[in-house]
Amino acid sequence: MTTSPIYKSAAGEQAVMALYDKLLAGWPVPYTTALLPTRWGDTHVIASGPIGAPPVILLHGAASNALAWTSEVEQLARTLRVYAVDLPGEPGRSAPNRPPWVGPAYTEWMEDVLQGLGVEGAALAGISLGGWAALKFATAQPQRVSRLVLLAPGGVTSVRASFLLTALPLSLLGRRGGEAISRIVRGNQPVHPTAVEYMNVLMTHFKSRTGALPNLSDAELARLTMPVLLIVGEQDALYASDKTVARLQSLLPHLTVCLLPAAGHVLHGESGAMITFLAAAGLCESENAPPRHSQARHGRQG
Repeated sequence: MTTSPIYKSAAGEQAVMALYDKLLAGWPVPYTTALLPTRWGDTHVIASGPIGAPPVILLHGAASNALAWTSEVEQLARTLRVYAVDLPGEPGRSAPNRPPWVGPAYTEWMEDVLQGLGVEGAALAGISLGGWAALKFATAQPQRVSRLVLLAPGGVTSVRASFLLTALPLSLLGRRGGEAISRIVRGNQPVHPTAVEYMNVLMTHFKSRTGALPNLSDAELARLTMPVLLIVGEQDALYASDKTVARLQSLLPHLTVCLLPAAGHVLHGESGAMITFLAAAGLCESENAPPRHSQARHGRQG
């Protein structure tokens, strides 16, 4: 477990946390927060929605935090008990500890989060790194995951070499380089100015983890017997979405795919598709996707 500083300066950490608190105050639905002890550090959770409703755990991407779900939580919390979690070692209010990517650390962490919430099983939804974390737990303990939503997930295909070759030198250029990386990750899809500002602040002050997420093996992915919704953008600068789709389609018997032609790696406004899927209908509906019969969207269910 890595415990070295995750911010470039104390002032930078203060700037990130101040903006976190400001944006959390504008969380669009009533909420409570909790700090749960885990084997891999205290974990901060934002809880919304009716107590006793079916639970869903939301896991954000790298260099981000639970506020990444701001545009989805209002609709999700109407019928679900929503737990938006700050992953440890990322720029949220969880511990700065960085569990190793190799081994059982993230499964142990999720076990402790569920125990702290008093939840035996739940649906999981994850973006990018959060998708990888959801996959790690779902492949290790599939009996505890009712449904799985993956948005531009890591762990299925490797990061594009073109992105790494572009992002590495930009990461050395301070704020200007961080903002450039943020633009590449966002792609051409419109993003709210407040979200852009926050992403730029994070890219400026936060030390992202280095190295590549390990891909899950075919044997691991074949353990996913629950229904799975995959949402990816054709313009994703980090992962080749066609390869992600093809690999999961070859391994998962209960997969629904939403392929969004205009979207990049940052996906938002997908609560409609998530609600439909989590309500057990298994259909893909999205304001950002083309009409149901377009060739740009592919769906398969078992």
